[in-house]
Amino acid sequence: MSTDTDTTPASAGVTTLTPAVVIVGAGPSGLSAARELAPRVGGEVLVLDRESTAGGIPRHSDHPGYGIRDMRRFMSGPAYARRLVEQARAAGATIRTNATVTGWAGERTLEVTTPQGRLRVEAGAVVLATGARERPRPGRLIPGDRGRGVYTTGHLQNIVHLQHGKVGRRAVIAGAELVSWSAALTLREAGCATVLMTTEYPRPDSYALFNIGGRAFFRPRIATRTRVSRIIGKPDLRAVEIENLDTGARRIVECDTLVLTGDWIPDHELARAAGITLDPGTKGPLVDSAFRTDRPGVFAVGNLLHPVDTADIAAIDGARAARSVLAWLNGGSTPDGQVRLVAEAPFRWVTPEVIRRGDPAPARRRLLLWSDRFIPFPRVVLRQDGKVVARKRLWWPASPGRVFRVPSIMLTSVNPQGGPVSIGVED
Repeated sequence: MSTDTDTTPASAGVTTLTPAVVIVGAGPSGLSAARELAPRVGGEVLVLDRESTAGGIPRHSDHPGYGIRDMRRFMSGPAYARRLVEQARAAGATIRTNATVTGWAGERTLEVTTPQGRLRVEAGAVVLATGARERPRPGRLIPGDRGRGVYTTGHLQNIVHLQHGKVGRRAVIAGAELVSWSAALTLREAGCATVLMTTEYPRPDSYALFNIGGRAFFRPRIATRTRVSRIIGKPDLRAVEIENLDTGARRIVECDTLVLTGDWIPDHELARAAGITLDPGTKGPLVDSAFRTDRPGVFAVGNLLHPVDTADIAAIDGARAARSVLAWLNGGSTPDGQVRLVAEAPFRWVTPEVIRRGDPAPARRRLLLWSDRFIPFPRVVLRQDGKVVARKRLWWPASPGRVFRVPSIMLTSVNPQGGPVSIGVED
């Protein structure tokens, strides 16, 4: 196996690289894919990341809870990120940071900008592992002043854990899901008290264990069925206005820090630029259970597909996708025929969106869905061609703010020559 990317000078100062596989994104899914692919392909596995340090979001999420499902360990985010990087490099992958993919120059050819100059990367296969991000304030359409002190969780953790910067003393957190408690922990470490958390849902969105522990540890007030309706203060944040969605009542909460958590969107710009079909629910690439997109030789993994699941699930995606990439490189073909999976309310999306006879089962034998309503023990129903083909009571809740998992064995009764399969619930 080659350990160095082949390089060929190109015109106008562009250097051409020809790895066997190029992976865009050095987070958990991309690094895990690189770890599995590097010892098994007959050429270079090149990982590109626009950040200066590889590891993705976990590198600035300095609290425990990482690595449970994929490494069978209980680790901090930075330790988990370092281990993923070490594993990928030890396997023989090349990781190139400060490398921004700016577009496509062919089916599996990428245009890349680095501090050293421009690159043209012509690969046998491309893996998109670009992840997801929290929707910033402009995308949430929150009116008011544009004072300093408004962050997303990622921005906050970058400032506190990587730049060792300061934030305010009194914070409001918009959101009450898993990442919201992560933000509360970061604020506490920065000496900032969380005075209020808001959620538009009737109850906090996180797991009960986190809600109970978070309430006991941070002692925040949690306002349900509430949204931040206005931001007050400039040049520095002084307060926010919150609105009860049921009564319309509004009140002012004094604070100097506002953290906008959750409301995830995939980093899908590169997929869109390629003309890859996007799922209207996830807004990420539409894929089958082998992580294939509808562009030959281009695969997608991790939270680009399911915004957003935990880092270890994204890592499992990457490791699992390596098998499909290897099959493609070895001349494997995509099975004929497909059945589309479609989410019905209260589910917002389902992934994978396509199943084919002969393809592997979804990662961890689970379909991933996102619910817009809390259902304690949902009875999940699959319908195809006007008939119920599967029905199953699940003994775990579907809840907004976190991924809901459905056993893929429910697909056994699906007709591979039939029409689309809808996935919903019976009340």
